[in-house]
This record gives sequence, C-alpha cells and structure tokens, in this order.
Amino acid sequence: MDARVLTISPDRPFRASITTFGALAWSGFRRYSTYRQATIAGSFTNIVFGFLRCYVLLAVAAGAVGNRPGGYDATQLVTYVWVGQGLLAVVGMWGWTDLADRIRTGDIASDLLRPVPPLVSYLAADLGRALHAVLTRFIGPLLAGVVFFELYRPHRPQTVPLFAISALLAVIGSFGCRYLVNATAYWLHDARGVQMLWTLGSGVLAGLSFPLRLLPEWAVATLWVATPLPGLLQTPLDVLVERDEPVTQVGLVALQAVWAVVLLRLAHVVQRRAERKLVVQGG
Repeated sequence: MDARVLTISPDRPFRASITTFGALAWSGFRRYSTYRQATIAGSFTNIVFGFLRCYVLLAVAAGAVGNRPGGYDATQLVTYVWVGQGLLAVVGMWGWTDLADRIRTGDIASDLLRPVPPLVSYLAADLGRALHAVLTRFIGPLLAGVVFFELYRPHRPQTVPLFAISALLAVIGSFGCRYLVNATAYWLHDARGVQMLWTLGSGVLAGLSFPLRLLPEWAVATLWVATPLPGLLQTPLDVLVERDEPVTQVGLVALQAVWAVVLLRLAHVVQRRAERKLVVQGG
C-alpha cells in the first residue's frame, strides 16, 4: 500500500492511495472520451445557447444606465457568457445519476464491499470527467467567443491562476452537491424528483441564467454566504473578468474552498448514516 494517503475526515475511515486515486480519475477520463459524438453535440449545443445568452445580455447592457449592468461592461459580459458556456460542461452540474441509480437497483451493496468507498471513487472519476471536459467541451465555446466577439483580457497576473483554482473548487463543489442530491435515494429510493428540483434551481442560483450581480446586493450576499451555488459558476467567472478588487477575488475563492470542504464532509456524514440503514431489495 502506498504510504501517501488521501483522507476525507480526521478519523480516516475513507482513504485511497495516490496511485489508486489517479487510476480512478483516469478511468473517469477514459469513460467520457469514448462518447465522441455526444461531446461534439454537447459543444455545438453550448455554442448555440452561447449566442442566445450573449445577445440577450448585450441588449441588457445597451439599455442599462452607463451600459454597465451589475458592474460589467460589454466585453466582461461577453466573456462571462462564453467562458461560462465552456465551464458548464467542466463543472457538470446536471446529468449525473450514477449513485442514485445504483442505490435504486441495489448495486450499491457491491460498491460498499470495495476497498475504496463510493465517495472517494466517485470524486476521483468526476475529476477525470472534468479534465476531459476541459480538453474538449471547454475549448469549443471559448473559440466561438474569440472568433465572433471581443473578449475581456485579464490585466492582473494572478487572475488566470486564481481562475484555475476557482474552477477546480467549482468542480469539487458541484460534485458534493450532486452526491448529496443522489444520496437522497437512500431514503426516497427514487431521487428523480430531487434531481429535477436541483436542475431547475441550480442554473439560476449558480449564475448560469444571468449574472447574480444583476440582483439586489442583499440577495447576492445572502446567496453567496448561505449557499454553495454561486461558487459553481459565478465565482470563477467573476474572478476571470476581474469584476472585483484583488482582495475580494481571493475572498470569494476562499469561500469556495470552505464550501467545498463543507460539502465533502456533509457527503461523508450522509454516506455513513445511509450505510447504517441501507436495506437492499431481495437481500
């Protein structure tokens, strides 16, 4: 066993060697690399919706006082849209039902017998999926934005590295939220209703439908502090377009990190509670 260990909690009940974690992440990458047609179709869809969202927000900017709705100029809004369309596939807020499906069918029982627990194995596979999306789904919308519009160019040297960290934290936060949504199947046996609510609410509250800064300041502050959802899209996009001062940028990413830890810890607690009551049909 590799002496280097990744742990989820201080009592270290869930752990995997770096080698094992890397192998699981690579399996997630390879799994999604086989869906070539789906990758191309998904990129095309994101580009089409990118044009729609972009022109809507440009119209909003044209009618706003000073042409700066929510503190964004036109190039920042364009960049917000096109990078957001690419980042949507990387963060992967929707479409993941693996855990809920295995709970419903009872296959989760075999997962619990494996040396690597579900939370760790699914996290590793999701990071592999995100890496594949960075190399495929992220580039298409970004190129479309570069070709047809003028994108915002960051002026601060720390912006791009901070954006990369923020995007990684967004992936982890999204995984934690999706894991908790799927884990409701332990109690409900069918999580499709909860997943539908998550799909409807997360796009709006994460900043996909429109930048959250267009809302009143009290609503924005409440969403950012009380929920992890702005950290899934709004935070990395605001960091990239330099919407805030450098200190505020770092603070928002730090808040993302706090939420990522909280969500993983909560997912661990829910998983442990679920294992104590799990009853598999027919067994």
